[in-house]
This record gives sequence, C-alpha cells and structure tokens, in this order.
Amino acid sequence: MARSPLPPREGISATRLRAPGGTGQHARMHQPVPPSVGAWLRADFPDATDEEIRELTTARELTAADGRRVDLGDPVVPGGFYWFHRHVPPEERVPVEIGVVHEDEHLLVVDKPHFLASTPNGRFVRECVVTRMRVEREDPDLVAIHRLDRVTAGLLLLSKRPETRGAYQTLFQNRRIRKTYRALAALPPGTVTLGPEGGGPRGGDTPAAEVPTAEVPAGWAACRTTRLHKESGDRQVREVPGPPNSRTEARLVRILDSADLPGESVGAPTSARTDPTGDGFSRIGEFELEPHTGRTHQLRVHMHGWGMPILGDPVYPEDLGPDPYDLSSPLQLLASRLAFRDPLTGEGRVFDSGLTLTPTRSQLAV
Repeated sequence: MARSPLPPREGISATRLRAPGGTGQHARMHQPVPPSVGAWLRADFPDATDEEIRELTTARELTAADGRRVDLGDPVVPGGFYWFHRHVPPEERVPVEIGVVHEDEHLLVVDKPHFLASTPNGRFVRECVVTRMRVEREDPDLVAIHRLDRVTAGLLLLSKRPETRGAYQTLFQNRRIRKTYRALAALPPGTVTLGPEGGGPRGGDTPAAEVPTAEVPAGWAACRTTRLHKESGDRQVREVPGPPNSRTEARLVRILDSADLPGESVGAPTSARTDPTGDGFSRIGEFELEPHTGRTHQLRVHMHGWGMPILGDPVYPEDLGPDPYDLSSPLQLLASRLAFRDPLTGEGRVFDSGLTLTPTRSQLAV
C-alpha cells in the first residue's frame, strides 16, 4: 500500500484519494481521466464551494505520491494516489487515561481503557488511542498493530518504527500471537448447552447436554466453533449455519464472592449477591477466553451463545444503543495477556495487563 508523503497533523493521518483511470486494478480504473486536478475534485465533491476546493490545495496541502504539492490546474496522474489533511472538528474528551505497560525501540504496549477507541473510527477521530498517543508523545509514527473494540479494555500493541512494523503485523495476520482475555458473566438460573453443538468440554466428544448453571463448577471448560455473520448496517454479529469461521476456548476460572463485588445495593442484602437463587442476583463467574480466530465481536457473541453474555455488553443480547459518553456500565471484558515470539530477536515475549475487572452494582441485577 502506498505510504502517505504527508505526516499526521494533530495526530491525525492524512486522507487518501485515488484519481480515475490508470492501469492498476481499482474501482475507478475504467473512468475517464479529468482534464485537471480542479475538474476532478469538483466532480468528486459537487457540494463543496469553490473556496473549499481551493483550500484542498492550500491549507489542506493536497500532495501527490511523489511528495509534490498539487495545484488545481495541474494534470491528473491517471489512477494516482493523492493525500490531504481533512478538517476534523473538536471532540469532547473521553475522561479515561491510557497506561503504558512496556516500551522499547520498536513497540509501545499500552493498557487501553474501556470506552476509548483504538484507532480513528466514526465519530471518534481525536479521541482514540493512536491519535492521543501521537499527540502526547509527539511521535507521528505510532500505529496500532491490531485493534480492540471501543468498549473492551486491555493490551494494545503500537508500532513505533515503519521499518519493522510489517514483521509484527505479520504475527497477527498469521495468528502467531496468543491472546488471552478475562471476562465476567452472570450464571443465571437455567441451563447452558455443553457438547459439540454448543461448545462442549475442551478435548471431549460428549453429546450435547443441558447443564444447570448452578452446577457449573470452577474449572468448567468449553470450545465454541461457529460461523459468524454481520449484516450491513447491523451492529450485532450473529451465529448462522455454515462452515465455521470462528473458534473460542473458554474456562471458568472462579466464582466471585462478596469480597470481589461492589458495596451493598439498595434494597438487596449482600448475601443475595452470592446466592444463585437470591432476590434478583446471580452467581458471577470469571472466565478465561482464548480466541483462535479474530472475528468482529467474536468473544461477546460466543459468550452470549453459551447463555452467559458478558456483563455490561451494550449490544448482546440486546442492542441498547447507549450514549458513547455514558461510562457507567463498562463491558467486563479485558485483553489480559499477549504472548509471542519476537520476529526480530526470536525472544519469547509476554505482556500482562495492569487492569482488573469489577462489576458495577447495576450489572449484578438480573
């Protein structure tokens, strides 16, 4: 992929355009080449004023792939790449802070808090880990090697050097990084499905069976292998029939007791929180999750599929459409460990998050 000749401005990467025509394979290769850059931009941005079009070549620094600044009267490079700095309005600060776990010559490993996006995405361009860290550290070369959902907390790897970035990106592309997550979920009255269809005990071939959740012990382990699909415009990812494209291993590490839970809720005695049949509260399990694939929302969908949606999930089982600045109910999912063999040195590396999970009072109510 062509690299931008423009450095980030205020931590925000330049936006890329591709001109019509040319010989390369791209969506606009068969379109006629406009007679000038100005004609091309006016056709592509019909609602822009003449001043806004001129601003692309002045304040927005429209630049060709060879680093040459472009004027409206210049000829168009058929199929060529161009970059400019788009206007990004101010954003309300998300009141969370980023922790640094490790730093060396090539990598910056951070603890991403809940509610902060990993990279520019939709309404959050300035308020994401990459933009914030570029600005705070005055390092325009920082790039996220992978991503976490905005509502998921935990370890995020950033590359510091373009020269070595590809080696670390390849680890994720080839699934040579072991990722471990922690999650909290309620064990509500009822059953969970164990067995081949529902994700039976790890390594077992036992038939599918409905097991009362009150009888699920710490140490329970399961594997879920399903096909995940997301319809355009729908935030929810669904399990559908077809060849599997996702796999998650899960293990119930422990059942939380009263010492792990927040203070007494109004109208509910402390004992109710540790009683699986008590006054609207359920047992809370801490799970260790290991994804072997990296599908969107995979862990959240699989936990929901087991009948134990992660506490605080704003999308599963129901898409609540919450205000992104409402920080009152964090998703109880944490990227807790990353382990891999360093592609540059061959050294085994393990990073552990310094964050923990704690359910809120509202999340304990059924």
